[in-house]
Amino acid sequence: MFRQSKTVIQKLRNLRFQGQNPSWRFRSTSATERALQYQAGQKIHGFTVKEVVTVPDLFLTAVKLTHDNTGAQYLHAARDDKNNLFSVQLRTTPMDNTGVPHILEHTVLCGSEKYPCRDPFFKMLNRSLSTFMNAFTASDFTMYPFSTQNGKDFQNLLSVYLDAVFFPCLRELDFWQEGWRLENEDPTDPTSPLVFKGVVFNEMKGAFSDNERVYSQHLQNKLYPDHTYGVVSGGEPLAIPDLSWEQLKHFHATHYHPSNARFFTYGDLPLEQHLKQIQEEALSKFERTEPDTAVPNQPHWDRPREDHVTCSPDAMAPDAAKQNTLCMSYLLGDITDTFEGFTLSLLSSLMISGPNSPFYKTLIEPKIGTDFSSVVGYDGSTKEASFSIGLQGMAEEDTEKVKQIIVQTIDEIIAYGFEEERIEALLHKIEIQMKHQSTSFGLSLASYIASCWNHDGDPVQLLKISDSVAQFRQALKDNPRFLQEKVLHYFKDNTHRLTLSMSPDEAYLEKQVKAEEEKLQKKVQALSESDKKDIYEKGLELLSVQSKIQDASCLPALNVSDIEPTIAVTPVEMGTAGGVPVQYCEQPTNGMVYFRAMCSLNTLPEDLKLYVPLFCSVITKMGCGGLDYRQQAQQMELKTGGMSISTSVNPDYSNMDMYEQGVLLSSSCLERNLPDMFHLWSDIFNSPHFDDEERLRVLVMMSAQELANGISYSGHMYAMTRAARSLTPTGELQEIFGGMEQVKFMKRIAEMPDLTQVLRTLPRIKRHILNPLNMRCAVNSTPQKMSDAAGQLDNFMSNVASNKKDRKPVRSDITERPLDPLAAPGSGPSRKLITEPNFKPCQMKTFFPMPFPINFVSECIRTVPFTHEDYASLNILSRMMTAKYLHGEIREKGGAYGGGARVGGGLFTFYSYRDPNSVQTLSTFRKSVDWVRLGQFTQQDIDEAKLSVFSAVDSPVAPSNKGMGRFLSGITDELKQAHRERLFAVTDKSLVNVAGRYLGIGQRTCGVAILGPENDTIKKDPSWVVK
Repeated sequence: MFRQSKTVIQKLRNLRFQGQNPSWRFRSTSATERALQYQAGQKIHGFTVKEVVTVPDLFLTAVKLTHDNTGAQYLHAARDDKNNLFSVQLRTTPMDNTGVPHILEHTVLCGSEKYPCRDPFFKMLNRSLSTFMNAFTASDFTMYPFSTQNGKDFQNLLSVYLDAVFFPCLRELDFWQEGWRLENEDPTDPTSPLVFKGVVFNEMKGAFSDNERVYSQHLQNKLYPDHTYGVVSGGEPLAIPDLSWEQLKHFHATHYHPSNARFFTYGDLPLEQHLKQIQEEALSKFERTEPDTAVPNQPHWDRPREDHVTCSPDAMAPDAAKQNTLCMSYLLGDITDTFEGFTLSLLSSLMISGPNSPFYKTLIEPKIGTDFSSVVGYDGSTKEASFSIGLQGMAEEDTEKVKQIIVQTIDEIIAYGFEEERIEALLHKIEIQMKHQSTSFGLSLASYIASCWNHDGDPVQLLKISDSVAQFRQALKDNPRFLQEKVLHYFKDNTHRLTLSMSPDEAYLEKQVKAEEEKLQKKVQALSESDKKDIYEKGLELLSVQSKIQDASCLPALNVSDIEPTIAVTPVEMGTAGGVPVQYCEQPTNGMVYFRAMCSLNTLPEDLKLYVPLFCSVITKMGCGGLDYRQQAQQMELKTGGMSISTSVNPDYSNMDMYEQGVLLSSSCLERNLPDMFHLWSDIFNSPHFDDEERLRVLVMMSAQELANGISYSGHMYAMTRAARSLTPTGELQEIFGGMEQVKFMKRIAEMPDLTQVLRTLPRIKRHILNPLNMRCAVNSTPQKMSDAAGQLDNFMSNVASNKKDRKPVRSDITERPLDPLAAPGSGPSRKLITEPNFKPCQMKTFFPMPFPINFVSECIRTVPFTHEDYASLNILSRMMTAKYLHGEIREKGGAYGGGARVGGGLFTFYSYRDPNSVQTLSTFRKSVDWVRLGQFTQQDIDEAKLSVFSAVDSPVAPSNKGMGRFLSGITDELKQAHRERLFAVTDKSLVNVAGRYLGIGQRTCGVAILGPENDTIKKDPSWVVK
């Protein structure tokens, strides 16, 4: 979703995780204490310490420094977390729509002075144990972050990142590949037509096929029209071909300089080492400049403005006649005023979050639209913040009505203010966010401070959240109308307001195709014969460079011997509460308690399965016990960190045709609120409300809209789910719960004029699911709190005991797996798995025509389960094929945004993302198998694939999630260790062997799915099912 920050172009390059012992760390004292030894004015490796501040809320010490020679700014957050992070961000302020910062972000990662091989970024993914490597282009900055748990790896990655950012090659060929180029459709055939190609060109065509993205982009450009926010930093597809290689190099020279840079490091590695390396490898080679990149404030309008844009119609929209969006956006204050930003962000939540908020009551509940507009609430990602409020999924004739409601609601807020309990609930949420520990805390901090720091705000002030909370409480105490006065000032009396409407245009895609064709023709007509010959030769040159085996020996790398041979064990204890099995896991959870319960679906009649995801999404939002849905939402916000239910389908680890099906209850709370959290669960079990059809309709509309909006962003996930459908019993269930089938089902429900039949279905599902006899629980908390948590869980179980009903499973083939693997079978509690011994996998090819200019392609092949001796080889194989073959063919040559292979759930899955090709990509998948079978890879390739796999296997796990793998799928530490040993043992022979045995043409049963634009080749081929 693009709600948080309007236009950050998130690179889905790779997100991976890993665990590893560092090669250098001081163990004597904590990182936070060591950092306190620095003094303001102290000189270290060319830097001067400016201030040292403890931030107890976040358990860290912040050290702020400036580089003496270049003025580069530096912030170090010392914290006892071994997942260390580095990030460098540069203020990038484009003044046109060519996407120059975005294309530059791609191109700097294609080779540098010290590491001139092509694409060191992607190569390092397989030469490191990084837990995260990426790059982001925002509206006004570009950021390059990585994280790792290994000290040697940190130095390697820092070296590659510094060289990429400050000393890139910026070769013309890389600009053509990553940005845009004119090339023959078939580069080897000079008579084939000339077309536009390029990774960013296709990425942005994909991004602009997402209506939410189109809307948010227009909104920002039109609210801040006078400077850098008036253009598309990611690149407007038809403006991208106006960018020249010279302009790209000039933009790098003027923006990528230490004087325009902000460095951030985080974790428990020593600061001096980072400063020394950054000084020696980069900063010592620069002199100070005065970068002209500051963003001026947007001149304020003296009267509000209105505008209108169009988008493509949505085939999946809950109501085809209601596809309009309308939103009012207000320009607020400068984000470098930390407290004002904090206040406005809180104010925004009070105005729009949850069913108790005024705008939810006036805009969502009357069902004028399906949901809030895609851009909603406070946005602090630009120099001056904005607040937006509006609706999507509405009818054109309701436009004036919606405008009136927004104005009236603002008047009501000014008159009546907010209930004190809602303010307390919001402050409670902040307290929980500070206590909850995520595995990517460093990355969250880097993202949190980026915008404010980018405009010379104080990042340390931003981290002192408790100070802001205290100041906020004081301001309310001093002036009870404090918030209402802000609403008056920023909304009622604000003339810098944009009202932007968007409506579907049946010819939208056609017009885009035509505009691209005209742009192309204009370029082609200007070419002489020798230009065309030149283009053909350059196309061949690029192809030959892309096809060459790359020598990556210049890049640093870890070795397989750097990987820990054994895993760290996670101790758990088994117990019971009211006869229900419980797994207890003691963890340093920082005063939080995490509760999960798995409830089996084995007794649920088949005809109710499609309704289960809907049941999960509404059961905690309809009211329960003595609380209506508003009071229930309020209590959840006051007493918990959230309560949710989701579907859970877990294939067995040793049998492909066996699986556990259930729903997973999840919630968390501060230790002091344990009784309240369990009381809320008791009410949901004992007396959920299923009587409010109006409330259900609101939830159904929002859910259907969210699913429809998600397809253009997650099309590859839908393609993979559909391709797997006919290959395993779990594949079928996952398509029902989370595939295109579920999207279409929710669309049908949203179209029903009468939901009473659905309302009647919910209690039937509840009787089968919320039944303690079909349930097992897990609790993670601190050792000091565990016995209290166990006591509260006992009370909860006795409170819901009346829901116990012994019901017969729908299917007779049930296999029991003991929860304690050391217990004798049948002696203790067990997981009850469905077995389908007669399941017959079958081939299926499905095509979903979609209003996108790009494709999402997937092919799945049935292979082996987790504990099978060949699973480890298939796992390594998928990583090696991705890095050494598929990446080059699908992304570099094919121009798709991404593609690769992965293994899981007994399936080997190929996929591509935002791909200009469709059926051709399927033949690329097949050729990759031939490539492996010919053995055209080296021992180095295998070792790199092992590093890549281990970085995922050893990814850091948060205290709240420790032991959850075992709880959900039964995979114990012993099974994990056995798998680890098999991974280490994989050889070239075993890779060739499994490729032939499982992936060869004659041996396999496969499923295929494509989501994409109308396709004549597929339509004419009777082997495809077209939806």
